[in-house]
Amino acid sequence: MKKLTLPFCLIVIVMLSACSGNKSSKNDYPMFWTWMDYRPGMNFDSVCTVMNEAGIDGVMLNAPSPDDYRKAIPVAKKHGIEVYAWLWTMNLEHGRDSMVKAHPDWLSVNRKGESLANTNAYVGYYKFLCPALPEVREYIKNKVKAYCEVEDLNGIAIDYHRFVDVILPTTLWSRYGIVQDREYPEFDFGYHPEMIRIFKEKYGYDPRELEDPSTDEQWLQFRCDQITEVANMIAEVVHSHGKKMAASPFPTPKMARKMVRQDWGKWNLDIVFPMVYHNYYTGDVSFISDCTLENARDKNAMTTLYCGMTATNGPAMFDCMDAALENGAEGISIFTVGGLRSPEIRAKFKAYADSARASRAALKGQPKAEISKVANPDPFANKGIMSAANFRMLASLSLAQAYKLPEVKKADPAVVERFVTNAMQVNSADDYIARLTGPQRRNPEAQPVLNAVAGQFASDRDNVSLNLSEYKLIKEYGSTKYYQVTEQNSGVVFDVTFYFYGGIISGWSVAPEKVSYEKYRK
Repeated sequence: MKKLTLPFCLIVIVMLSACSGNKSSKNDYPMFWTWMDYRPGMNFDSVCTVMNEAGIDGVMLNAPSPDDYRKAIPVAKKHGIEVYAWLWTMNLEHGRDSMVKAHPDWLSVNRKGESLANTNAYVGYYKFLCPALPEVREYIKNKVKAYCEVEDLNGIAIDYHRFVDVILPTTLWSRYGIVQDREYPEFDFGYHPEMIRIFKEKYGYDPRELEDPSTDEQWLQFRCDQITEVANMIAEVVHSHGKKMAASPFPTPKMARKMVRQDWGKWNLDIVFPMVYHNYYTGDVSFISDCTLENARDKNAMTTLYCGMTATNGPAMFDCMDAALENGAEGISIFTVGGLRSPEIRAKFKAYADSARASRAALKGQPKAEISKVANPDPFANKGIMSAANFRMLASLSLAQAYKLPEVKKADPAVVERFVTNAMQVNSADDYIARLTGPQRRNPEAQPVLNAVAGQFASDRDNVSLNLSEYKLIKEYGSTKYYQVTEQNSGVVFDVTFYFYGGIISGWSVAPEKVSYEKYRK
């Protein structure tokens, strides 16, 4: 772990000061947060004790009803922890099935004309509402009011305030058996008849009649604006009750706009917790740095910027927090505190948090300093990503050799491919081996095969060196750039694709070209 010493923090926090327009109250918010679920009957006091052990002083709590917050808040206050109600808005949550049954006409519709009332997008719990419907807005307003009336609740933090993901992070593609190199109709939502009616009345045409609606900037912005209108309606309600308004959006305003129609830089937020879950995107800590730099520039001037990240029970957690705090974030939220499993990591997290808070307190009133860094969109200049791409190429070549092993020969190649491809969605050889050799609870019969693949890779990692040609740009489409590179010892050609949603490196993939790979394998 990097030690966050006081002089270092002084520099960091001065830099942070330059990136927030919220001068009066930015230092009054908790600095370290977690998202977590609350369920009636749980031992919330013991959970708060764990938060204290980690130095976490704010929680975004998701509970089934306002009365559950009335029970939870006194417990959190006893531990010195502020509580925000973590509420899903556009996506139905508690009472989902009964709401869908009662109001199927409220559900969002995709470009194919399919409604979420009777179809699924990715998962069954994706039941997004249409933001253009007055009755939907009234439903959300009344829901938020009910939570705002809870005494001692510090604020409201909205989530799922968007459309369905038209583009998923690249690491999730293999899970759903999809490739989303462009916007496909079945995942492109916002085509509810009322949305179409309002848009056509305003702009004079139906986006469904365009050859490719995904390229129409006016139609994209219209959907973003519908979500923004509802967000700012919620903010009015929250502020009228004397509460703080927060949100947990996608990584940056530009990425969110393209991926889920969420232009959150225009929302009237007091605090924003962008979900910069780097392991879902590039897998490299540089993604956190890049997103935070972009967010410090593009957020609403009134909004205090935090950085949301996945909890890691190891030293990577501290590298991630450094990347955020050094590039414009005022604090951190982790998903979730339960991920800090060991007492040792929780103790280190607390020491880090205490040091950062002390530095922030010492710098009140200090002059601002500008952050001059900008995100670098060149993937070939990113050592972490290129190293990971090379690892995946070596893993693919090693798998071809592993098919000669007795354990692998007798297995179904399609099953081997599926398991290994999923295991390969990491950025390092050690993590890949750990995934292959970890216990396969659902498919224990696959374990000997995966152990054999791992053994072959461990040997090849020590004995095989890649000999790569120059990368050639084959084609571009929207935010996607396709390259090819040849591993010259094997003759295998690799398709290497980079994704630039929001103008930064937001994903990448490596796959062997089928003809050359099959020739090498056989």
